[in-house]
Amino acid sequence: MVTVTPERSVADAFGSESAMPRPRVAFYMRLLYGGGAERVVVNLMAGMVARGIAVDLVLNTVSGPFMSQVPEAVNVVDLAAPRMVEGLPKLANYLKTVQPDALITGLHYNSEISLWARALARLQGNRKTKVLVIEHNTLSIHSERRRTDRWAPFLSRWFYPWADHVVAVSQGAAVDLAEVTKRSQREIDVIYNPVITPSLESEAAESLDHPWFQPGEPPVVLGIGRLEPQKDFATLVRAFAKLREQQDCRLVLLGAGQQHVELENLSKQLGVKDSVKLLGFVENPHRYLARAGVFVLSSAWEGLSNVLIEAIALGIPVVSTDCPCGPSEVLAGGQYGKLVSMGDWEVMAKAMAESLSNHELQAPDTWLTQFSQEAATERYLEVLGLNSVGERC
Repeated sequence: MVTVTPERSVADAFGSESAMPRPRVAFYMRLLYGGGAERVVVNLMAGMVARGIAVDLVLNTVSGPFMSQVPEAVNVVDLAAPRMVEGLPKLANYLKTVQPDALITGLHYNSEISLWARALARLQGNRKTKVLVIEHNTLSIHSERRRTDRWAPFLSRWFYPWADHVVAVSQGAAVDLAEVTKRSQREIDVIYNPVITPSLESEAAESLDHPWFQPGEPPVVLGIGRLEPQKDFATLVRAFAKLREQQDCRLVLLGAGQQHVELENLSKQLGVKDSVKLLGFVENPHRYLARAGVFVLSSAWEGLSNVLIEAIALGIPVVSTDCPCGPSEVLAGGQYGKLVSMGDWEVMAKAMAESLSNHELQAPDTWLTQFSQEAATERYLEVLGLNSVGERC
């Protein structure tokens, strides 16, 4: 992994386009925070590198817990602009100078900045770079519930038409996005996230010395995600307290966020504090997931849910809220895991107990293939007009 600053352009550091005939795909993010969208970027970059694509990762700030997972072959471009608006002219200059075949971005307001930067680069002669924006969430709900994203529907309605391609990560998210932006669904490609990677099983097999995950210990109920209202971990804690009345078990939450103290206090109020651990962000959650008795997704809304896919890929029993928009698609309407109503902690507790005692809802490989890194990479390259051996279609 090579980091490039604005003072030393990618063209200077890695040679001219004529010296590098391979297609070049750039990814733009503010930083690599530890969320699902950032994990998608890391996995998709790895998939493209494996296909012989030259990959740049353009960041406002070279920071975040996923930086250690960026493939060595990726060129990291540091805009050195902590505020996104400050990075706009620098991103435009990168596009003008390097002229990658495509720029992939997601999350608001990364997407709008990318589209504005491409517009500026076009004024300076770049007619080459395509922009592909990814909608990772159910936008109508996400924008209502998250104050920081309240302008996202308005901006996406105005500026997504500037994009060459718009991708949603689930069929449900695509329907929602079409309604919010007043676009035809035919204009939105659906590509499931590159969740199941070649390294998933080896990461799951890594040793774990946490005492609760050792053989012979009571089963662990596991939740993974940012400790924010979207994930509704309060319902999971309440469901666990109900389950705890019936059997000996423990609850572990992986993820950082604003509700850490609130959830600790709730577990104390419910009398289960000694059976609940909030371990914060962990770089390899798969080794915890592989040893869980049941994985529970308690979200109020999702776009797809990467970790739900990882759980069924590892053969772990799952319970999920039937929230908009991804879980029902991932679980084939409940064929490969239990779906429960949002916020209903009593029904969730019952489903958890059933899953711990009897797990028969295994997803076959033929179903899981659509969520693989290989399948997602192929689809993105197809949409962009680039094939898998590094030639333009």
